[in-house]
Parts: sequence; C-alpha cells; structure tokens
Amino acid sequence: MAAKHSTGEVPANRLLGLLSPKDYGRLRPHLRRIPLGYRQSLYRAQKPLEYVYFIESGVGSLVNTMSDGRAAEVGTIGNEGVVGLPLLLGADRAPTSVYVQVPGSGLRMKAEIFDRELARSASMRKVMLRYAHALFNQVAQSAACNHFHTIERRCCRWMLMTHDRMQADEFLLTQEFLAMMLGVHRSGVSAAAGALQKKGLIRYRRGIVTILDRPGLRRLSCECYGISKREFDRLLGDRD
Repeated sequence: MAAKHSTGEVPANRLLGLLSPKDYGRLRPHLRRIPLGYRQSLYRAQKPLEYVYFIESGVGSLVNTMSDGRAAEVGTIGNEGVVGLPLLLGADRAPTSVYVQVPGSGLRMKAEIFDRELARSASMRKVMLRYAHALFNQVAQSAACNHFHTIERRCCRWMLMTHDRMQADEFLLTQEFLAMMLGVHRSGVSAAAGALQKKGLIRYRRGIVTILDRPGLRRLSCECYGISKREFDRLLGDRD
C-alpha cells in the first residue's frame, strides 16, 4: 500500500508512495508538477537525460527506432514507475527514447538531483530497483504475449493497463499507439477495436476510448494482464 507521508498526502505515483518519509521529504522540494502532452519527448535515444519524471496519470512509451525510421514500442511507464531508469542503473543515456502516448500529468525533477539523492539513500535505491525488476518483467511478458496471443486479446490487455494508469473510464488512445503496442498494422487495430466495440466492451471514436465493461475486458484478455499486474502489485504494493 502507498504510504501516507508527513504532509498528509498519498502520492499519485506509486514509487513516491513507497518511499520512506525521509526519502520523500528530500525529493519533494525538487519535484515540479507539469502537464504531459501527447507525443511530448521525455528523453531521446543516446542523449543525456536532463530530467526524471514520476508519472501521475498518462502513459509513457519506451520506443526503439530502427535505422530506416521504423519504431517499435518495447515497454510502457505509468503511475507505477519513473521515466529515467538508466540513471538508476549507472548510465546517463539509453538506446531507447521515451515519449508520452497517453496524455496526463506528472512530477519532474532534474536528473542530477535524482542521481545525488539515489547515492545518499540505500532505501531509495531498493524501491527503485524493485520497480526496475517489475518493468523488466513487463517487457519479457509482452514479448511472449506478442508471440502467442491474438490481436484482440492483446488489445484487451493494453486497454486494461491504460485504464489502470488513468483511473478514468475515458482517455486518448490513438490507433498509432495501439499499433505500436500490439506490433501490428493500423488496419489490425481497427479490426480489434471494432470487435471489442461490437461486444459492448468499449466505445472507440476518433482515438478516444471509453471503457464500458471492464469485467468483460478482463474475461476476454489474455493471461498476461493478470500476470503483469500481480507482479507489479507484489513488488510495489497493491493499491486496490
């Protein structure tokens, strides 16, 4: 469960909620709340990280871009995590980029301050490393999911994951993003979303998803949603 800190607040970001009052107290003066707009760059491949971001709502997409310009989404980050994991692992840059695919809001701080505070606190490093483990597990599960499961079932999984991170029934989820997440062409996304809409599980118009029947989505989703969620909850605490 997320901790209630001495300020009386329960942070919307799960990682911040797991920090001790002392650790959170050191970070808090350096955190600045900002809007996260669609396609906003949070860091670029092979460029030094200037900031870390603790997402409160919305979804960041971890993207690999090929030499011919084609891009593939290899992981996602929401209110359970932090954008800036390379710093935790001793690097100041990465071969991937992160940009916002579902707009929301978050807290930003300078990378050099985050790096300094990590060096000061073993307890903070432990929390952040638990998140790193959970994210690596998500990436591994997604690779297996893309190999074994149908587009429709994978689409249900990503709808549920995005719904968890937004904590709202309606949100922006473009066909471009869904296609990257599912590893398919946009025509495949249209067919999958259309099938879910016909079943009465969602409404999808002009890139706006409305979740109509979450239990129905869970029944139709592949096992990977439940596996990933249980692993995040095991490592970061269940907020339900």
